Amino acid sequence: MLKNNRKKYIKMKLLRMVINNFTHLSLVNSSTFQDLPLSFTYFLVGTILLAAVSYFALKSNCVFLIDFTCYLPADYLRSPTSHFTEHTELSGVFSRESLDFQKRVIERSGIGDEACFPLTMHEIPVDTSFNSARKEVEEVLFTVVEDLFSKNSINPKSIDILISNCSLFCPTPSITGMIINKFGLRSNIKSISLSGMGCSAGILSIGLAKELLKVHKNSLALVLSMEAVTPSGYRGHTKSMLIANTIFRMGGVAVLLSNKKQDKWTARYKLQHLVRTHMGADDQAYHSVFQQVDENGKVGVSLSRALTHAASKALRTNISELGPLVLPYTEQLQYGWSLIRQKLSVAARENEIHVPKFKKAFDHFCIHAGGRAIIDAVESNLKLQKEEGEASRMTLYRFGNTSSSSVWYELCYLEAKGKVKKGDRIWQIALGSGFKCNSAVWKSISDVHPKVRNAWSDRIHLYPVETSIVS
Repeated sequence: MLKNNRKKYIKMKLLRMVINNFTHLSLVNSSTFQDLPLSFTYFLVGTILLAAVSYFALKSNCVFLIDFTCYLPADYLRSPTSHFTEHTELSGVFSRESLDFQKRVIERSGIGDEACFPLTMHEIPVDTSFNSARKEVEEVLFTVVEDLFSKNSINPKSIDILISNCSLFCPTPSITGMIINKFGLRSNIKSISLSGMGCSAGILSIGLAKELLKVHKNSLALVLSMEAVTPSGYRGHTKSMLIANTIFRMGGVAVLLSNKKQDKWTARYKLQHLVRTHMGADDQAYHSVFQQVDENGKVGVSLSRALTHAASKALRTNISELGPLVLPYTEQLQYGWSLIRQKLSVAARENEIHVPKFKKAFDHFCIHAGGRAIIDAVESNLKLQKEEGEASRMTLYRFGNTSSSSVWYELCYLEAKGKVKKGDRIWQIALGSGFKCNSAVWKSISDVHPKVRNAWSDRIHLYPVETSIVS
């Protein structure tokens, strides 16, 4: 808000400067103007041009979220804990120690019995082939794109920008190529496929779309986020790499963005801020989520014990940049004063740094459902109440860790519960390998009726539920 006010102030000063200069010119007759020094004339013309260029450069480009659709897996794809445990044992791949470890992890994960795996993951032996991975991507993304287009009567040829992100599956032709071929998108579409960007790639893709929409006026952007579960299974015995087998589940989202002024009246949200943080220069953070090969040549993703520490550090760095953009002055002053006291007073160093009350800046929080420990860490760092993390915990319980799409399932939950009102601000917090923390702040610009169909509509009345965690 402060940044926007500053921009408006600068725009007004520049406009006044232009008006005053032109008024001055109109009062000076031609003979007088000819008598002016040449250097002054150049200065005058340069000032006018600079003012005009600055005005258009500062002119903001709004990004509107028209609609989004999350993938809802069929019920027959559900994998209850008992089914997962039995299936893993019958596969004959793992030792008893590895089996017991995976069972303990899933029991503590906060994931319920409705989270789903792709069809091939229910087979014995599991088919992790390239063709199976392609089928999973087609099933998820073709479904959500078709649903999004049909709900909003979108002609596929009206899409100007297409961005996809999927970390572990990078086919040729690309995922965006698959979408272009399936739906017959235009030949001059700007398409980009991202890979290897981790669970925070969904917000990163929104950031990329935002930058492209700044350049390409009157455009529609389609953003697709998912993770392919089929090729990501680990068949070795390293414990840090076995964790990923238990927490990742099937899911994905299609998001439709626009910078067209007329879409302001039909859009659901307006993007206010997007802040990206990358902690890759820190070795511990860099290796906290790492795809590698074990001593037996088996490929998997290792989740280290330093993961929650890396997430907390990345979050603190991210909010240090986001805070001044969204927090009221009182909270910023208290935070600044606590920093000064800690540096000046030895006694004050024992006291904690003031944690700003982000509830004063946001109405809803969508924390990446990466696991129970991740949600706990974010809630602790931000001093949030349990009810403020409800959408994240229920998403983890029902859908599991769906990687880059999880923050959208959480927004779906809030909408289905009727909690999002016009004027509300939503903070999406995405965490992922790198290590990265990406924040997106949306403002609701229309009332979303809870009866509007989404991925939660079929059983939202059953939630929230008590999640029993084995200690």
